[in-house]
This record gives sequence, C-alpha cells and structure tokens, in this order.
Amino acid sequence: MSLGDDPTVKLRALAHPVRLRILSLLTGSAMTAAEVARELDLTHANASYHLRHLLAAGQIEAAGEERIRGGVAKRYRHNVEADFAKPEPNIPDDAPRTADHLLMYEVLASELRRRSRALMRAKGNHFTDAELWVDPAVFAAVKEQIDQASLALHRAAVAPRTPGTIRVNATIALFRMEPDAR
Repeated sequence: MSLGDDPTVKLRALAHPVRLRILSLLTGSAMTAAEVARELDLTHANASYHLRHLLAAGQIEAAGEERIRGGVAKRYRHNVEADFAKPEPNIPDDAPRTADHLLMYEVLASELRRRSRALMRAKGNHFTDAELWVDPAVFAAVKEQIDQASLALHRAAVAPRTPGTIRVNATIALFRMEPDAR
C-alpha cells in the first residue's frame, strides 16, 4: 500500500492552502517546481517541499524531466482521470469525523475567503448554500451530477493565463450531516 492509499495521508497533504493551489495548477498542465514557485510567488524550496508532500500522498505524479541550465527539472501533474477513478473508501455511515477531516474543511473555507477577493460580479456566477433534508436517492443522484460537473471542469483546465481562457473558482462541499447536529 502506498502512502497515497491512506485517506489520512491524503487529507493531511490536502489540508494546506498552498497545496490546494498547487493541485489546481497541476490540473491544467504539468509544471516544474520553479514554474509553480513563479506562478504562486513562492520560493523554489517552498514549492518543492509542497510538491514532495503531494507526490508522497499520491495526489500528483511525475510527468517527465527536462534539462535546464545543466540540471534536471522534474515536471509534475495532477492526473484527474486517475483521481476520479479511485473508488471511494468503504467508510461506515456512523464512522467518527477525524481532526484531519475538520482541518480539510477549515482549509477549504480559508481558500474560499482568499478566492472570493478575486470575485468578479459577472453574469453567470452561481452560489448555493443550503442545509436540507432530502431523500437518500435524491442525494446520491445529485452527488453523481456534481461529480460529473467537477470532472468536466477539471478535464477542461489548461495552463494558467492561456489566451482565450478565464480564471474561475469551483468550491464544492457536499456531505451528509449528523441528524441532530446543531
């Protein structure tokens, strides 16, 4: 079993705002640590550090090497097809939350705050926030639709600043809640 097969390792790797941003970048194109560093205004060492964590957790993969100024630079990418093809872990409905799960949602909330500062008031924006009671079959059908929409967006991603593209945010958190949680 690789580290990436352990859900806790995956959650810990993703529970950092910089790593979420790197994963988004590597969805659109394979990049070196230096390219990631330039795009996110990080040091090369910091970008490399976060890339190592994502690689160890199985969230990214090596996508080749290239010679740069007498050295070798590795390229990394997020293989969306492989990520979406992974079966969901068989977790019982009554399994307790972990601190890692809660941390992941805190990081998502932080990222949404950061991204919202770049929000453009434009026709076509969509926002939904709801705490609802629905039939489990409806929930399962909607989850499948959201999975497909998310996969379509990931497949359409290209390198940052590609001419003719727009920068968009997609933050989706769809989860079952405890019936008596307040």
